[in-house]
Amino acid sequence: MEYSPPPLFKQGASARVKVVFFSLVAIMLLLIDARLQTLGLVRQVVGSALYPLQMVAVMPRDAVHNLGNYFAQLGVLQKENASLRQTQLSQALNLQQDAQLKLENAQLRRLLATSEQVRVKSVMAEILYDARDSFSRRIILNRGIQNGVALGQPVIDDRGVVGQVTRVFPLTSEVTLLTDKDQAIPVQVQRNGLRSVVYGKGQVGNLELRVPSNADIKAGDILVTSGIDGIYPPGLFVARATLVENNASTTFERIVCLPIAGLDRYKEVLILLVDTHIIARPEDEEGKAKKINRRVTRDSAETSPKVPPP
Repeated sequence: MEYSPPPLFKQGASARVKVVFFSLVAIMLLLIDARLQTLGLVRQVVGSALYPLQMVAVMPRDAVHNLGNYFAQLGVLQKENASLRQTQLSQALNLQQDAQLKLENAQLRRLLATSEQVRVKSVMAEILYDARDSFSRRIILNRGIQNGVALGQPVIDDRGVVGQVTRVFPLTSEVTLLTDKDQAIPVQVQRNGLRSVVYGKGQVGNLELRVPSNADIKAGDILVTSGIDGIYPPGLFVARATLVENNASTTFERIVCLPIAGLDRYKEVLILLVDTHIIARPEDEEGKAKKINRRVTRDSAETSPKVPPP
């Protein structure tokens, strides 16, 4: 009985024969395509048909590549954003400082012009800080005894009177502002020459002027230094009258004034180096005679003999 394998396991030509056959066919196709260029159309059709499959095959690769690029670009953008913010902040700071320097430059120019107009020797000073006493109005300047500063010298800015030196040290000095409650400045009304004294109001920041009820003064009048105290040069702007109150119970008018100087605006001021040593007024003949009579009476009482009691 002859044995034969089932049809499923039947084999045709051997594998070696198949390899040789298909190799010859491939070589033949290559030669025909190289010589006659007849397979170009077939290649284009096959390429077009396989293009969707190729795109589907490369989609995972492109997705991974794009995801990596996204995170890389996100990190770069965050760094650039932080750098741009830092640059913007630095430029904003520079712009603010430039604006401040322009203001200070303009203020210094005005002070120089003021120092040329005031015919008094002066020294420019910078405000270091405000005094910590909450019940007074004082500032500390960076000029002192070594710069010729002395007690009582007036301090001004490009607009008007700021205050007066009330304490002096070798390198610094303390200035009491004209709005302090202990400050008083002789002034006169610029419009009609009426003389009076203006007083500080402390923390309120205003000034007060008291004149007789029939005095010719109106809201808006400018008060300037009268110069009769021998310290403040005449003609310096002090304040502007803003409110005139008539009190029927007294014979005086209460006038509220607003300082003209920029007390809380600028950092540079001028110290007028005036001589604050006031010469004593000479005594009249009657005063001298009274002193001589008192001296003679005292001397005679000391030299007269004492009579013992009986």
